[in-house]
Amino acid sequence: MKVEKIFKPANGYLMLAIVLTLFFGSITFSIVKENPFFILISVASFMCLFGFILVNPNTSKVVLLFGKYVGTIKENGLYWANPFYKKKTISLRASNFDSERLKVNDKLGNPVMISTILVWRVTNTYKAAFDVDNYENFVRVQTDAAVRKLASMYPYDNFADEGHDEDITLRSSVNEVSEALEKEIDERLSIAGIEVLEARIGYLAYAQEIASAMLKRQQATAIVAARHKIVQGAVEMVEMALEELNKKQIVALDEERKAAMVSNLLVILCGDKEASPVVNTGTLNH
Repeated sequence: MKVEKIFKPANGYLMLAIVLTLFFGSITFSIVKENPFFILISVASFMCLFGFILVNPNTSKVVLLFGKYVGTIKENGLYWANPFYKKKTISLRASNFDSERLKVNDKLGNPVMISTILVWRVTNTYKAAFDVDNYENFVRVQTDAAVRKLASMYPYDNFADEGHDEDITLRSSVNEVSEALEKEIDERLSIAGIEVLEARIGYLAYAQEIASAMLKRQQATAIVAARHKIVQGAVEMVEMALEELNKKQIVALDEERKAAMVSNLLVILCGDKEASPVVNTGTLNH
């Protein structure tokens, strides 16, 4: 299999001086000498003008001769080569690609909207020019395919209460998911001689049809977790209050009064609103 090879043509500035000298000199001599031979020289020198190649920084020229690969010019500057060479420009700059938002199913089957941001560049001009039809379109298609595969490998979020406790999720494991995505895309684009510099998820959300339901579920989960923490703290505070009252012998409480006190404290500590104090001017029983 053929590989990329570097082609170094002649210096363009030197050839420019030679070609212009031949062109204008042959025209002058053809007029002065009235010799048709100089006209042929002028025509040949004019044809040589099509052999100049200008290579800009971070670009390359893939050179072909009647369908045969000659080489690639990567060093920027002005060059001259066979006028019959066909030149194809391939950029070596880093390119940025923001994919469209795709609707895919995650590992649990939930539809999600996802897109990726990819930074890539061409490293092998021979593969980019001849091993794929259009390397830029190849990047777009293979990136979408890699994103679809990645989304199906991980769940959007953890659902420990349903028995789906995953170590890596699309929402929380940003570094791990980006690393897996970069590796997957790099393997797919290597056939086109393209190097992946960075790949990460640019957009991630539940699909519209389940977004509202999932938002309510997340809110419910957060409320339950908060209530659990509040109740746990309230029980510990009531326990501490009873221990301190008993330890310092401030008041002697029987089981019934302890139960009433525990009930009142839990209502105060676990309630959503502030409690309104009630002053008892009688006894505990009236």
